[in-house]
Amino acid sequence: MSGTQRVRAPRPVRLGPKSVAVLLLTGAIGVVAFGWPLLVDTGSGLAHAQDAPWLFAALLPLLVAVVVATISESGMDAKAVAMLGVLAAVGAALRPLGAGTAGLEPMFFLMVLSGRVLGPGFGFVLGSVTMFASALLTGGVGPWMPFQMLSMGWFTMGAGLLPGPDRLRGRAELAMLAVYGWVAAFAYGVVMNLQGWPLITGLGSGISFDEDDPLNENLVRFVAYYLTTSLGWDLGRAVLTVVLTLTLGPTLLKALRRATRRAAFDARAAFGEPEKQPEGTAQGSS
Repeated sequence: MSGTQRVRAPRPVRLGPKSVAVLLLTGAIGVVAFGWPLLVDTGSGLAHAQDAPWLFAALLPLLVAVVVATISESGMDAKAVAMLGVLAAVGAALRPLGAGTAGLEPMFFLMVLSGRVLGPGFGFVLGSVTMFASALLTGGVGPWMPFQMLSMGWFTMGAGLLPGPDRLRGRAELAMLAVYGWVAAFAYGVVMNLQGWPLITGLGSGISFDEDDPLNENLVRFVAYYLTTSLGWDLGRAVLTVVLTLTLGPTLLKALRRATRRAAFDARAAFGEPEKQPEGTAQGSS
């Protein structure tokens, strides 16, 4: 058959209205889960150890809902879910390589690049599932796990929301991803510190949470707490994310985009008009 086949370059998975609604609901639940300890008395006996199971119970069906909504709105098949599982397994295997060593966690750069290629909806699910799998792999299951799942989901989703998913390529894209990885690595640390700080006792008066003070003063104390205890750790994470993004990013982006093309992520074939034969050419000549 004559004709020219043109295959469109793979694009991140678009968010439909159902996916947006579920992600907004998940985000609202996450904000409340992270922030409510700032508004209650620390002597009340309430802690994340009590609310974590409820957050985890709410998070799992919401993750499934994001996947179902994204698949139904984009027309993807089981190959997309399989790719999500493979990336989550790779990310979970990468995390123990640097955990506990000055914040050097190579899984973060994989999440940045995967979120860029997969898009925000699947990126959120990928980040959350990867953190869940790594917790099972390393034995890091505890009250902090659902909060880590939410934070990593936001981290990966943010990469999928960056501009120019269809047209921005090359050094400009790598520079943008590196800047995002740098900023988001610190943001992840800030959010995870907020999860436990209001419930920690025995800190210095300048960095401890005080239930008798207004919210703005406690936030100033939180900034001092973060700078004192966690800035160096998050700096290592940010530096490694930038270095790996700039060095391994081109190769991994090509591999991810090739895989999404084969998995039919928003790629459709188009056929041009049949080629015209030159005048005077006999039909059926050998």
